[in-house]
Amino acid sequence: MELTTITDDNFEEEVLKSDKPVLIDFWAVWCGPCRMIAPIVEELATEYEGKVKIGKLDVDSNQQTSIKFGVRSIPTILIFKNGEIKETIIGAVPKKNIVEKLDALI
Repeated sequence: MELTTITDDNFEEEVLKSDKPVLIDFWAVWCGPCRMIAPIVEELATEYEGKVKIGKLDVDSNQQTSIKFGVRSIPTILIFKNGEIKETIIGAVPKKNIVEKLDALI
């Protein structure tokens, strides 16, 4: 399963108009904790294929969206459903913490 690359340009289409919940990992190349959480996000993309759209947004390249949603520290995971933020997870957390929040929304 491919991760969806979320950008300032496709955010509305990929996230706000999605018919499924969307998990977005806000990250940056230089961020150590982001690299720690990346494999978890990739596993979730496979495990939730067809149920949840999983994407990554590079905060350095897409500052407009990061600012709009108040992302001040990374990694930050936002989970959207029906175009609204339902969950915010900040920092490198265990996979089970993310799974619990996803399962509650599907």
